[in-house]
Amino acid sequence: MISNDQLHPVPRTDVGAKRVLEFDFPGLEIGVAEYAEGPTGCTVFHFPRDASMQIDVRGGSPGIDGEYLTVANAICFAGGSLYGLEASTGVAAELFAKRGYSTKWNEIALVSGAIIFDYGRRQNAIYPDKQLGRAAVRALRPGVFPLGAHGAGRSATAGHGESAELAGQGAAFRVIGKTRVAVFTVVNAYGGIVDRAGKVVRGNRDAQGRRQHAAEIVTATGAYYPPTEPRARNTTLTLVVTDQHLDPLQLRSIARQVHASMARAIQPFHSRWDGDILYACSTRSVDDPALDEVSLGVVASELAWDAVLACYDE
Repeated sequence: MISNDQLHPVPRTDVGAKRVLEFDFPGLEIGVAEYAEGPTGCTVFHFPRDASMQIDVRGGSPGIDGEYLTVANAICFAGGSLYGLEASTGVAAELFAKRGYSTKWNEIALVSGAIIFDYGRRQNAIYPDKQLGRAAVRALRPGVFPLGAHGAGRSATAGHGESAELAGQGAAFRVIGKTRVAVFTVVNAYGGIVDRAGKVVRGNRDAQGRRQHAAEIVTATGAYYPPTEPRARNTTLTLVVTDQHLDPLQLRSIARQVHASMARAIQPFHSRWDGDILYACSTRSVDDPALDEVSLGVVASELAWDAVLACYDE
């Protein structure tokens, strides 16, 4: 099977997205790079000044490095299953170069990476490697996020097996009082995507083109996923970022609250076949005592649903 070693794919950072989210969030930059030959890619979130971080991991098949960090300079989402974790080393290498190869203790780039399994839709072994991670860092810019099948979501899907449909990456942003909140997600879910009216809008599509809830499929067939069919590997990766100053306990609480809330938008969620990972980060530049972490989590939870609904193109 053809992989990076034989093909030597060329990074692409001008991804030609039809839809983008434009937002104002000082202290956050985003870079996207892809290999059209996969297709696969990575999405990098960069904090020019250190951001505090907490991580919530659920489901049976997560792929992550740097999970013990509580401060981050960058987070890299990538396709390519565990091989795609190489992209995060490229992010660190490019940041190392941008810092003049300084080896001072407080100037070491702190990078965490997480991956999705995106081989289900393609017949090759191309993965996001160190070169692609470096390209994404060179493409960093503020205030723009491509929506749909781009970056880490280039070959992401919602649903499983023959019922799966192309998904991608989504995002949403809001200002509440003095506080900015943004949610970015790459949906490669075992479950289908559900809108606020309770309708399945992506995934779980049968041969007649009808989309069904998991419970309807079980009622009709006796199983959501036939035991004889090979199990797919899935994962939804999410970043919640705010400029509100939060302590580690508050940030961890928001991570859990938002991750749990996403089961409204993706059903089923956190299954054995998923490896769902949510990062919660704070740039700590705003202090608003009137906005407690539960209320902030409520806002972020609604944005997470918006982000999931924005991940796919019709």
